[in-house]
Amino acid sequence: MSVLEEMRIRSLGVIDDAVVELSPGFTAVTGETGAGKTMVVTSLGLLLGGRADPALVRVGAKAAVVEGRITVSEGDAAALRAEEAGAELDDGALLISRTVSAEGRSRAHLGGRSVPVGVLTELADELVAVHGQTDQQGLLKPARQRGALDRYAGDGVEVPHAKYAAAYRRLRAVATELEELTTRARERAQEADLLRFGLNEVAAVEPLPGEDVELAAEAERLGHAEALASAASLAHTALAGNPEDPESVDATTVVAAAGQALDGVRAHDPALAALADRVGEISILLADVSGELAGYADQLDADPVRLAVVEERRAALTALTRKYGEDIAAVLAWAQEGAGRLTELEGDDERIGELTAERDALRAELSVLGQALTDARTEAAARFADAVTEELASLAMPHARVSFAIRQTEAADESSGIDIGGRSVVYGPSGADEVELLLAPHPGAQPRPIAKGASGGELSRVMLAVEVVFAGSDPVPTYLFDEVDAGVGGKAAVEVGRRLAKLARSAQVVVVTHLPQVAAFADRQLLVEKTVDGSVTRSGVTVLEGEDRVRELSRMLAGQEDSETARAHAEELLATARADG
Repeated sequence: MSVLEEMRIRSLGVIDDAVVELSPGFTAVTGETGAGKTMVVTSLGLLLGGRADPALVRVGAKAAVVEGRITVSEGDAAALRAEEAGAELDDGALLISRTVSAEGRSRAHLGGRSVPVGVLTELADELVAVHGQTDQQGLLKPARQRGALDRYAGDGVEVPHAKYAAAYRRLRAVATELEELTTRARERAQEADLLRFGLNEVAAVEPLPGEDVELAAEAERLGHAEALASAASLAHTALAGNPEDPESVDATTVVAAAGQALDGVRAHDPALAALADRVGEISILLADVSGELAGYADQLDADPVRLAVVEERRAALTALTRKYGEDIAAVLAWAQEGAGRLTELEGDDERIGELTAERDALRAELSVLGQALTDARTEAAARFADAVTEELASLAMPHARVSFAIRQTEAADESSGIDIGGRSVVYGPSGADEVELLLAPHPGAQPRPIAKGASGGELSRVMLAVEVVFAGSDPVPTYLFDEVDAGVGGKAAVEVGRRLAKLARSAQVVVVTHLPQVAAFADRQLLVEKTVDGSVTRSGVTVLEGEDRVRELSRMLAGQEDSETARAHAEELLATARADG
């Protein structure tokens, strides 16, 4: 079992520097009002990921530091989570540190490693249950009461709740998509019309990939056909000569003459032979180019009709690129994408039908799962209420009875609810149930919500009874109660102390208390004292034993450490507690 062994607190509230040594069983923390007892709870809250309030930092200090040492069993959930975060155990103990600067910055360390504060919060669920006056107020909220009941029920509620939650999430997703489709139906219809118009325009022109580039080149050629033909003819004459002018000089004749001049002597020098070969290559190239120029000039005719056709086609393509893309390739890509989108939009009616059917099926499924969840809670509520009632009898409330009211709220109309017990009711992520803890403090009293039917002392005992019941079904290693005995006195206080001592047999219990009847049952009693300057130093938190403990219990009983009557009463309390132990 995990045990919180000690905490060191520095510069937190009224505490300058103090070490709190805790017992594996029941530890009571006592002291005069304002001595700093509650700082023990605050410190543990910080160690377990609580909110870092810079106002807690002692005046004049740069930062408040809380360090804790918790023994953990190898392989338990807390140890495994710590190891996942990179923490290392120190001889079977987990060292936790939290620093809060005066500027509000917060740092957390776990097992020698810096970790996010959220890791400490995760460990809190496995290590410690903290209860104070604010927690009692939280217990008054129906949502917290439903959570408490579900926690007690365990798998009996957890299994149907998991199935319900999965169906609920899917229903939310389906409803969201369905709402989007129906509310945007007009916009989507307009989008579909625009896409059809554009796709029809593209289909009417039937553009081909690269057609705009090819037509641009053809238009350029046809527009300058006469100039191109004249230039090709002149170039051909310059290369091959003019048959009608035998005296003209042409490149082919000149190169041929150069070749003949070299052929006669090429055998005498390899270098000259190489040059002769190159001249021969030039002669062949001139003949090829000359022939192609002749063919180009013959084929190239000015064709105004073809030019008009080309320009008309280019105008049609330009109309498309002006609307749907920078070139025909982009237009074709737009058309492909637009066709896919149009198919999607035209399928909306079918999709709406599919989603409507799925929504109705999910709501029917949620009705079945919600009913199973209600049934499981109702069954667990009876067991839970009986167990808490039995505990209250041990806490000097023998005639009190606890029960649960499990109700549902009628939905405004059938379409907004699910069917539970033949009625359409409001539902949410945790089902359709509103759970409220009721208390009848004495016979004949009508059960009332504990927020209205319980006094402060009764509420403290109800909460303690609830925690004791939890300890039997879903225990945590350490329980910390801050003023849980508020409003309790006399015999009831003795019973609270006795019950806490019983709880401490299976878990570590730390109680901040002002009642001697409770403190007397503790295995260890810690006294928090302030020095003259109003601070709590290292020596200000001491373990009380023997005569010192009797003196403190006397002070708590009568406000006077040396009162003989108070001392006798204190010794009697201790004797009673030891006898029970």
